Amino acid sequence: MIKDYGLLLFLMALVTFIPRYMPFVILSRRRIPEVMKTWLSYVPVAVLSSLLAPAIFAPAGTLSFSLTANPFLWASIPLFIIAYYTKNLFITVSSGMVIIALLRVIIS
Repeated sequence: MIKDYGLLLFLMALVTFIPRYMPFVILSRRRIPEVMKTWLSYVPVAVLSSLLAPAIFAPAGTLSFSLTANPFLWASIPLFIIAYYTKNLFITVSSGMVIIALLRVIIS
């Protein structure tokens, strides 16, 4: 039984590893055009935006602009400004924690 779990774990690791490793092997021998590099530079921003947008605009599954129903939307406004000017992840995250804590105190 433990042997089966070990085999299962190994196969799951292999299935996860191969799709990540193959592009590295294939693309490491080729020169990527500048247009492709530019296009790929937007992927992290697009992925982060797609993850953040539902959490900011509809945390309960419905769109809400109310401070009591959606404090994350109102906390994100100063956070985007802080992130833009400081470009420091630690300061942005720390500020976000403080802003959310303050909003929760104000709301309750």
